[in-house]
Amino acid sequence: MPEKPIIVYFNSPDQANKALEKMKNEFEVIESGIDRFDGYPGEGYNPNNPLTGDIPSLGSLTLGGNFDRDSGILAATSPSASGYSSGGPGNMVSGVDIILTAIVQEENGERAMEIARECGAL
Repeated sequence: MPEKPIIVYFNSPDQANKALEKMKNEFEVIESGIDRFDGYPGEGYNPNNPLTGDIPSLGSLTLGGNFDRDSGILAATSPSASGYSSGGPGNMVSGVDIILTAIVQEENGERAMEIARECGAL
C-alpha cells in the first residue's frame, strides 16, 4: 500500500506532540519522530573549566556546536552566540526549530497535513 511522508515544522514540542497524538487517534501512523534541529553541527563543547583558555570558539561554548576555527568565527557572529540581540519576546531567540516527521498511508496524507496545520505547523 502506498505511503505518504509528512514533514512539518513547529514552534514548540507541545504543538508537535499534539499533532502527532491527533493523527494517531484518527488513523495509523506507520512511523514518526519529533526532533529539535538547528543550523550548527555536533553535540557541542562542554569545558570543565573555561578559565583554562581551552575553548575552540565562542560559538562552541554558547551555541553547542562543533566548529573548526573558521566556522567558529562565523558562528560567533550569531546574536544567539554573542547575546547582544535576539529580537524575540523576553530577549529569547525565536524561530521554528521543531520538526515532526511521520509516515502515513497515502489516503491519510491530506488529513495528516490538515491536523498539522490545525496544531500550528508552518
